[in-house]
This record gives sequence, structure tokens and C-alpha cells, in this order.
Amino acid sequence: MSFVPGQPVTAVVQRVEIQKLCQGENLILGFSIGGGIDQDPGQNPFSEDKSDKGIYVTRITPGGPAESAGLKMGDKIMQVNGWDMTMVTHDQARKKLTKKREDVVRLLITRKSLEEAVKHSKGSHPSHLPAQTNARTTKDRVVL
Repeated sequence: MSFVPGQPVTAVVQRVEIQKLCQGENLILGFSIGGGIDQDPGQNPFSEDKSDKGIYVTRITPGGPAESAGLKMGDKIMQVNGWDMTMVTHDQARKKLTKKREDVVRLLITRKSLEEAVKHSKGSHPSHLPAQTNARTTKDRVVL
């Protein structure tokens, strides 16, 4: 998914809610991120056109909170707890995700398979749409 800075973006998104895991004084999400407006988008393996400076999930800890919530490697993070993440630095994104006073992180993410599912479902009967399997996960189309 690519976009022109300053122009509205239409994206198929999925809500993912992650309950942080408490390990001592640390709250663990169980994933790592890459990208940001201060990073080289050419180094981002998930950017199709190598110009996307979005925040992407680069690693998922097996069995961790993020994996349990349905987050996948390559997901693009569009929002964190209502905060727009489409034009942030890597450090700003990290700080939004790791706030100590928040033990739940609510993400809006997009992934290639979501876009493809909508493209293939256009004109299809609703019973042909993918079923929801995680009660904490929903799909929507939003304009950011």
C-alpha cells in the first residue's frame, strides 16, 4: 500500500488488541518494529515500492502477547491507541508502543492479505468473506 504525503489514505485495517505481559518491572508486547520517517525506506523488506516510511512489524516473539493477539510479521501499524502512526519517527513509534502506564495496546494495522481479501470479495455474497476467528480482532475500511 503506497500513498502520497498530505493526501487521504484509504486502507483496509484490522483492530488488534495486545495485553502486555508483565515480567518483573517490564511490560512485554512480544514484537519489534522497523521503519519511520527518519529511516531509509529502501531497507524496509515489507515496503513494496521501497518508498513507504511507515512503521512495520519486523519480528514476533513466538508464544508472546502479540502472536496471541494475531499480529503478524509485515503488518503495517496505522494507529496505536488512537494515535496516527503514518508519519512518525522510529523513536516516536517506539515510545507510543511502550508507555509504562498502558498495559493494553490497541492497534489498527493493515496487511497485504487484508487488501487482497477485499479485492477478491467485491461483488461476492457476504458468506464468501473471511470468517472472524479472534473476538478481539475486527476488520474495517477507514480513511486516515
